[in-house]
Amino acid sequence: MPRDLSELTPAGPATPLPLERLYRHCDEAELAFETTNDLEPLQEHIGQDRAVDALEFALQIPHEGYNVFLLGSTGVGKRELLDSVLGGLLKSPETASREEASDWCYVNNFDFPDRPVALRLPRGKACQLREDMNRAVEELLGLLPSTFQSDEYQARVQELGETYQDKEKEAFQALGEKASAAGVAMIQTPSGYTLAPMKDGEIITPQAFEAQPEEDKDRVMKVIEELKQELKVIVRQLPGWKKDSRNAFRELNQEFSKIAIDPVLKELKDKYGEFPAVLAHLDAVHTDVLEEAEAFTQVQEESAIPENLKNRVKEFPQYHVNVLVDNEALDTAPVIYEDSPGFSNLIGRVEYVSQMGTLVTDFNLIKPGALHRANGGYLILDADKLLTSPFAWPALKRALKAREIRIQTLEQLFSFVSTVQLQPEPLPLDVKVILQGDRYLYYILEQYDPEFATLFKVAADMSEEVVRKPESTVLFARLIRTLQERKQLLPLDRSGVARVIEHAARRMEDSEKLSLHRGRLGNLLTESDFRARRAGASVISAGHVTDAALAAINRLDQFREKSHEGILREIMLVATSGTAVGQVNGLAVYLLGDYAFGRPTRITATARLGSGKVLDIEREVDLGGNIHSKAVMIISALLASRYARNRPLPLTASLVFEQSYGGIEGDSASVAELVALISAITDIPVRQDLAVTGSLNQHGQVQAIGGVNEKIEGFFDICNARGLSGSQGVVIPAANAVHLMLRQDVLDAVSAGQFQVYSADTIDEALALLTGYSAASIDSRVLERLEELDELRRKFTRQGDDKDDG
Repeated sequence: MPRDLSELTPAGPATPLPLERLYRHCDEAELAFETTNDLEPLQEHIGQDRAVDALEFALQIPHEGYNVFLLGSTGVGKRELLDSVLGGLLKSPETASREEASDWCYVNNFDFPDRPVALRLPRGKACQLREDMNRAVEELLGLLPSTFQSDEYQARVQELGETYQDKEKEAFQALGEKASAAGVAMIQTPSGYTLAPMKDGEIITPQAFEAQPEEDKDRVMKVIEELKQELKVIVRQLPGWKKDSRNAFRELNQEFSKIAIDPVLKELKDKYGEFPAVLAHLDAVHTDVLEEAEAFTQVQEESAIPENLKNRVKEFPQYHVNVLVDNEALDTAPVIYEDSPGFSNLIGRVEYVSQMGTLVTDFNLIKPGALHRANGGYLILDADKLLTSPFAWPALKRALKAREIRIQTLEQLFSFVSTVQLQPEPLPLDVKVILQGDRYLYYILEQYDPEFATLFKVAADMSEEVVRKPESTVLFARLIRTLQERKQLLPLDRSGVARVIEHAARRMEDSEKLSLHRGRLGNLLTESDFRARRAGASVISAGHVTDAALAAINRLDQFREKSHEGILREIMLVATSGTAVGQVNGLAVYLLGDYAFGRPTRITATARLGSGKVLDIEREVDLGGNIHSKAVMIISALLASRYARNRPLPLTASLVFEQSYGGIEGDSASVAELVALISAITDIPVRQDLAVTGSLNQHGQVQAIGGVNEKIEGFFDICNARGLSGSQGVVIPAANAVHLMLRQDVLDAVSAGQFQVYSADTIDEALALLTGYSAASIDSRVLERLEELDELRRKFTRQGDDKDDG
């Protein structure tokens, strides 16, 4: 039955937080301008000194492994900061003194065609070499046919032909004369030469030959046999003579080919004489063209027309120059941002074309990757995209460790196929890699990838906030001016800038800090500009900014409305008036992406005779998270330390979030839970027109929590919908007072005395606010109740002993 409360000492009058502590307005006197058009755009990096120092250090130090990871949330302005820092570095004398970026190209390896040769050339020279080689092939297509059609060449060819024909003819003629003198005829047939006996200058028939004396026959056969042997000797010499003839013709062709080739290639060698690798390639080209000169002499109809010669250059891809990287247009080191850092996009690839149903390739189909384009400069990659691209992260690490770019397919890398594939010569790598991403990615890599720390030795951590003071307020106004200029927005007047600054403090949940999140700031300015233009205004004022901020909330506010609707229809039970024992209005915050809202929730407790255990029902059914379970344990320890330090606690209590059908996490309900417990133990009612939030430690100190603005506004919305009584309010940790940046309708209600916000440093203050009685008298009531429970326990113990004796 209810206990007499008259013995309790009423608490002193509670003093709510003054209105000025609930919202820190931006003093427009600090803004010495009429509109942002009067301001200079911000060139420096507000609040990013640490990140800038780290970037400048990492990007300038020449030693291996000093790549950089730029930490910051999405939208904080990582890319803008990088562009600014890199722009300054590229203009500095120290960076300008670095070796300028080179051009890279691949050319044919005539000895091993599957291993193309890489050439490094000064900036702008690769395309020149390509054009010069194409022009040289074009010239050869015109010169070689005319050279081989010249009268001199034809005369030399005829002379050589006659020389070897005469030599053969003379050999057979001499043998024929010798045979004739011996009475034997040498007859040429389609299948070769044959020998036949003669008499009186006429070939005799086989019958006539058989009719001759044996002595004459033996003599003739002996002569024929000797002549056959001599004929065989001559026939055996014929291939050698033909080989000599071919060699002579080849030498003749090379002699005349050199007449056409040497001047063309000498011009190239003179032009590229300072590049030994190019000279070696030109020597290889010279040798190959000499061997393949006949291909240049195959003159097609009307092929002497210059346009047709240019088309015929494509018939000789082995002499082309595949320009991999052309830095001719760059005045500084290359800065490459790779938006899609896949495996092939990073290290390059070899493409294939289909010919006669077969896939073929050559060095002309080698394509560069981001590492090639950034070589000698800076490569910017998004860490999340890199890590989610299959095999891209290992490929980048291999390249950075080996300091070379080796173009490989995944089939080659994992030996999936055994077919012959191109193996381009690796390129030496000199690049600074900047990974940009969220902090959790950096710390995951630092923890689980041992190679990460050796390759990315510098972390540039971007600040998400800046301390709010007059100097930073002016800089923030200039940042607004920068975004206004970049996005081509209307200027903001002082009231508009002040409201944007206040909104930035609200975003940080801290009245003494400003959010540096450029993405959200840019969105707010863009939407404010839209509303100002639609209203026909020439400047963006505070009203436009407020409307834009409220509209952004309204677009995501349906879930909050449905949640509050359940309370207002009393489907979800939350009282906002009267008192109740063992029942407290706690406050929860719900995070939905970039949107958060608060909602009151009923927390109840029961207490009875027991063994000192505080039962966390949420934990028992696996709805309570680890932090919430820790908070309940702290409450249990605080309860025992405060009221039963020298004896067992003779009660069992239970705690629960009523009508909670999802997980509960966090310790911000610790104060509400302990107040509910003490109320249940003492039967002291708790005010239901107040809600409370706050964490506790074991000494009863109230600690700060998150989402304080949303929590206050959530309870206010319910009270306001039911009708403000003037006594309603919220109790928050005193440490959270600095975080207050409440909505205007809450401020108006506080100003009118219809709603209050209280702060508490200790559980004693919270108890006094929520019960209306002093903590000392409440403690006495708790001790009194514990004595009663102790007596009950002793009574039951004695009764049990008596039964045992009986």
